[in-house]
Amino acid sequence: MSNSALGTPIKLGHHTLKNRIVLPPLTRQRSAQPGDIATDLMALYYRQRATAGFMVSEGTQIEPRGQGYAWTPGIYTPEQIDGWRTVTDAVHAEGGVIFAQLWHVGRVSHHDLQPDGAAPIAPSAIQPQQAKAFVATGPGTGELVQPPVPRALTTAEVKELVGLYAQAAKNALAAGFDGVEIHSANGYLVNQFISAHSNQRDDEYGGSLHNRLRFLREIVEAVAEVVGPERLGVRFAPLFSGTDQDRVYIGLVEEDPHHTYIEAIKVLEAAGIAYVSIAEADWDNAPELPESFRRAVRDTFTGRIIYAGRYTAERGVRLVEAGLADLIAFGRPYIANPDLPQRLLNGWPLNPLNAAGLYGGTEVGFTDYPVYAG
Repeated sequence: MSNSALGTPIKLGHHTLKNRIVLPPLTRQRSAQPGDIATDLMALYYRQRATAGFMVSEGTQIEPRGQGYAWTPGIYTPEQIDGWRTVTDAVHAEGGVIFAQLWHVGRVSHHDLQPDGAAPIAPSAIQPQQAKAFVATGPGTGELVQPPVPRALTTAEVKELVGLYAQAAKNALAAGFDGVEIHSANGYLVNQFISAHSNQRDDEYGGSLHNRLRFLREIVEAVAEVVGPERLGVRFAPLFSGTDQDRVYIGLVEEDPHHTYIEAIKVLEAAGIAYVSIAEADWDNAPELPESFRRAVRDTFTGRIIYAGRYTAERGVRLVEAGLADLIAFGRPYIANPDLPQRLLNGWPLNPLNAAGLYGGTEVGFTDYPVYAG
């Protein structure tokens, strides 16, 4: 099978992308300390991968309470904005297009990561069971820890958070990003509002699915007003099976995931945003997304559709040629292969992944992967 379908240009908002291969948001935990500031090393990492048709930054927390893992970058201080400007300048120098992923972990945090050692915040005071936070135990060392019972947000605080997302979007534009993606997946704050498992509120943000989608709706509207809908995407991670309990942290399994997420995508369609990104389960023997769901996504949403989750080029081509996807994101292969588009389009072999270098550390397993030498 030819992989040429992945090499064709496509419009995304105001941009014409040179191919349909996406670098998705990938947590790497290498920001400068103190301050959680993007670095020159991070700029090199993104610059190396700028032959992607489209790039999304690693999740960047919109405020101090939004952090759930040590050494992840933020986008709420002037120093953080300046750090990200170094990254976007490097990407643009290579002709790349990059959006910032706006992230708030909500309850998936720990006292050690919160201002003044407070409890994490969440829609409801329900402790996550499988999810872990990551705290530093020393310079360059850390450990996974159980998040405590979070503090439920007041209605007024929820509305303030919507404003924090809008401000983070302004900061992203000031940092030179071409747009933003709202992280609404993987059991983090927006996902916590959507899910009946983590949202047991009795105000306008809880109860019915319509109410549980209100936080998403208000963020999308507020951020779209800042950046324009053509520069906005949203990421979801709908799970259609919860049998692997060790993996529930990837997302929250709804009683009717098809209905829940099609209704969520209707929110995005109403706002006219540029794309929806669907992160699929990516562990061994993970359940496949039903084709009926993929077709419903296409029937519901007129913007671009991105899929991610252990894709091969061949599997991605099949979705694109079937008209069910517009772009395909490759996570771990892109970490190990800075020239991944060229490798996929030419059928060149891939570098193996250095799993020990995924999270935290130096240039090892980060910027030291070679390009294909023939």
